[in-house]
Amino acid sequence: MRTSRIRIITAAAATATATLALALTAVSGSMAATGGNGGTDGVTPRAMVHRTAPPHGGSPTLKPTSKPASKPDFSNRFHALKAISAKAAAADVRACDGQEMSYSVLHRFPKQNGEHLLITAKNTGSKPCWVTSYPSVMLGDSVNVLPHSDKDAPGGNTRITVQPGGKVYSAVALFSDNVNTRTSEEFSIAMRDQTGDTGPAVEQTSFGSDGTPSKFTWTEASVLNWNTAKPYDF
Repeated sequence: MRTSRIRIITAAAATATATLALALTAVSGSMAATGGNGGTDGVTPRAMVHRTAPPHGGSPTLKPTSKPASKPDFSNRFHALKAISAKAAAADVRACDGQEMSYSVLHRFPKQNGEHLLITAKNTGSKPCWVTSYPSVMLGDSVNVLPHSDKDAPGGNTRITVQPGGKVYSAVALFSDNVNTRTSEEFSIAMRDQTGDTGPAVEQTSFGSDGTPSKFTWTEASVLNWNTAKPYDF
């Protein structure tokens, strides 16, 4: 009876030893899979995983609880660099001196209320330039430069950049009292800068809507600022 009890105890001890060995083997395998440091080699540790049930049954999936790193936002830096580039490009644009401009003059509403000379200036150069204020205009054989119209909209100090092939517009408003009148179809035009200095003048002929030279009459006249839209466009 004593021998049988010893054998039973020995068998039980052997079974416990085998179970402990299997448990240690499982733990060693888990540590090897995670690099021995809880997942720092890229494998998600078991403690950081929760199971998510699929919508239509089946085996649950493992979903990491850690959030992916957010992408850096470069939008502010991009807009800042774009603004700097635009400012540098604007600084390179020079004032139009008139030599790069092609002019055309249309006599509108002859002898009617609102009679004026529509001036169109087109940049025929290969680079942009800017205009400001209003052109210097002398009608007929007069040596007097026409004043700026006191009925013009404000904004004459603004620079208007004219791209190659682009156009800007001005106009000469004509007034006649049928007493001290003068008549001509010729006048000269020159660009002005922000200081009032003028570039080289160009002789122009006014044309009617039929494409033929048109004589205009005036007692008083004044000039409108350059604009990207046609003045008196009615």
